Amino acid sequence: MDLQSYFADLHIHIGKDWNGRPVKISGGKSLTVTNVLKEASRRKGMDIVGVIDAHVPEVQAELEEFLTKGHAKEHKDGGVCFENTLLILGSEIEIYDINCRGPIHVLCFFPFLSVMKDFSSWLATRMTNINLSSQRFYGTAEELQKCVKDFGGWFIPAHVFTPFKSMYGKGVDKSLTDVFDATMIDAVELGLSSDTEMADQISELHVFPFLSNSDAHSLNKIGREYQEVLLEELSFYELGLAIKGKSERKINHNYGMNPRLGKYHQTVCNHCQKNLSVYQTPCPNCGSKKVIKGVAERINELSTNSVNHPSRPPYIYQVPLEYLPSLGPKTYEKLLERFGTEMDVIHHASLEELQQVVPEKLAGAILRLRNGDVAIEAGGGGRYGKLKGDS
Repeated sequence: MDLQSYFADLHIHIGKDWNGRPVKISGGKSLTVTNVLKEASRRKGMDIVGVIDAHVPEVQAELEEFLTKGHAKEHKDGGVCFENTLLILGSEIEIYDINCRGPIHVLCFFPFLSVMKDFSSWLATRMTNINLSSQRFYGTAEELQKCVKDFGGWFIPAHVFTPFKSMYGKGVDKSLTDVFDATMIDAVELGLSSDTEMADQISELHVFPFLSNSDAHSLNKIGREYQEVLLEELSFYELGLAIKGKSERKINHNYGMNPRLGKYHQTVCNHCQKNLSVYQTPCPNCGSKKVIKGVAERINELSTNSVNHPSRPPYIYQVPLEYLPSLGPKTYEKLLERFGTEMDVIHHASLEELQQVVPEKLAGAILRLRNGDVAIEAGGGGRYGKLKGDS
């Protein structure tokens, strides 16, 4: 069996539909389905992208137009093929039922546009506005899970540790089984402020695959976190095998930013921006009650101190090119012209090859980003962490 390596980012928003109406209010205007596909295939080098606003009727209409004109085609085993990239159709949904403190965001993925349209029709009867992203679902979490499974989809809790709108950050006190049927969860998305080692401190997560995705709200954020998967070909079915680790398909590596770069990693007062060793309110520095508990502290609270961690793919710390202040738009374009895509720059360009395009100091900095060899000022309270010095 000849398995190939592919890069997959399964959490990308749509900012506007093709008529210019908002889908994700906080998403960039350039984030249309068409632009996401072009950016992923031609510039980012992302082999698989999950668009998680595909439940929106106008997003579906744009995709149908793409298919009708022959710009893309559906794979017989699921997914939409565009040039070098496979689109996986997804929906981010907000749950807030009687069993959780909520709200909780979850991701639901389906193999075909026809199935997504049927799911969207069902969802429209349980949601106030089907035309927007991440809207409240009026029903129980298990009701939604069962529907997703009945339609042949995947159910994945999203960015599970962030302080707001996540399973452990806001949704449950102790266990995910307070809200979900664990047998209908296909994987867990870690989010930018955590990694595999941190998440595996919680023993009930040991049975689930971990995904690292960008949660992109703009085109340039596509691929800031992703996974490398081994597949026989690009399709929904093959990716499902890899997520479950079946038939030799697998997640080979998770690539993500050091959690300290995440905007909710440490506990911070949102008013005075003082780092706090432990969550306490009011803030001992300024008296504000706007203290945001960090992911690191929350995981420590939930930790079961398990020493028998499951075998998992390596989690590779990597920093996106955009974090380099000396790498401007013109230099970025020169790199793409020489190497093809951002993934080629990040993973394959040698130091000698980079030095033929950019100054020696910048070439060295790109390699340090590749290896995660950077000094970091940790983030928290809604502010991303920063690279120190001239990393």
